[in-house]
Amino acid sequence: MVITGTRKGIGAGLARYYSTRGYTVVGCSRTPSQSEGFVQIEADVSVEEDVRRLFALVRKRYGRLDALLNNAGIAGLNHALTTPASSLMRMLETNTLGTFLCCREGAKLMQRHKFGRIINFTTVAVPLRLAGEAAYAASKAAVESLTRVLAFEFAPLGITVNAVGPTPIDTDLLSGVTRDKLEALVARQALPRMGEIGDVANVVDFFLRPESDFVTGQVLYLGGV
Repeated sequence: MVITGTRKGIGAGLARYYSTRGYTVVGCSRTPSQSEGFVQIEADVSVEEDVRRLFALVRKRYGRLDALLNNAGIAGLNHALTTPASSLMRMLETNTLGTFLCCREGAKLMQRHKFGRIINFTTVAVPLRLAGEAAYAASKAAVESLTRVLAFEFAPLGITVNAVGPTPIDTDLLSGVTRDKLEALVARQALPRMGEIGDVANVVDFFLRPESDFVTGQVLYLGGV
C-alpha cells in the first residue's frame, strides 16, 4: 500500500493504522520525517520524476501494488479577491496534479496483477461551497472529476477508483482556521462533530474490501453534508 502525505495528520494516522493491520505501507512526504512501522520515502507528489521514482522503488522492492491512498494535499483559507496566483498554483500542483501523477504511475503497477484499489481524497468544502476556500475547493473538485473518469479508464485493468471527503479533523491542515469558523462549518453537517482518523479509515476499509469490487467512481463525504 502506498499512502501519500504521511509526515503528519491524516496520512500519518492512516499509515500507522494500516501498518498494524497486516499491510506493507510505503509513505511519502516532501521533507524527511520519522515513521512508525512503515517505510517513509522523501518525494514531492507534484514532481513527476519524484512520483516515478517512488513507484519504481515499490515495483523493485515489492513487485506489486494493491492499494493507493492519495492523501497528500495543501489547503488555503483566503477570499478569492486576495488569493495570489502562486497560492492557487501550489494547491493545483499538489492536490490535482499530484493525485493524477500518482494514479497514473500506481495504475501502471497495479495492472500487472489485474487488481488495485485507488482512494483519492477530496473535501466537504466542495459540496458546501465554502466561502474563502475557492482555490482549495477548485483543486479538489478537479480530483473528484478525475476520480470518476479514471474509474472508467481503469475498470478494464481490474482497478477501482473512489474518493473520500473528510469533515474537519484536528490536524495541521486546520491550523489557520479560527475556532468560530470551524464551529460554523461543523454546524452545517447532519452529524455536528469534528471528524477523526477512524472515521476516514472506516470508509477506506470499505473501498479496500474484496467485496467492494463493484464499487467505483464514487465520492463519499463524511458527516452528512
